[in-house]
Amino acid sequence: MVLPDLNLQPGELYLARDPAILRTILGSCVGVTFWSKRLGAGALCHGLLPRCPPNPTPAEGYRYVDYSIRYLARQFDQLGACRRDLEVKLFGGADVLPVDRIVPGKATVGAQNCAVALEVLQQEGFVVSASDLGGRRGRRIHFHTGTGLVLLHRLALWKEPY
Repeated sequence: MVLPDLNLQPGELYLARDPAILRTILGSCVGVTFWSKRLGAGALCHGLLPRCPPNPTPAEGYRYVDYSIRYLARQFDQLGACRRDLEVKLFGGADVLPVDRIVPGKATVGAQNCAVALEVLQQEGFVVSASDLGGRRGRRIHFHTGTGLVLLHRLALWKEPY
């Protein structure tokens, strides 16, 4: 059987009720996978920025780590999932481009995305079962929503042009 294969772009999310492969490429963005064995459902969100401004439309909100996590939490609640039974995995938040002017005391976007994801997941009552965060290398992930498995590939380091 050939599974549906979907590529998620930055600012997108997808909840699959049937087995599918959800893919995305992450740099400073954060990808969060949710999987319910009992429901046979899985989801992936790809947040670009840490915190959502007030009153976004859903499509605008998906761009933000905090909004997309809370949105998918509510979707799984509506499906009858128990949050403690969901397997949650977290990826991304790298500093993939050279940071020439690091401001002392100010976290990079990647670091902010990681911190907000961890904070919101804890606030929402989720336990992260696996993660691969930070560093300087981007990641490509493939999430099998039928099994909950995530294949992770770390991308090459960004090199300055000669």
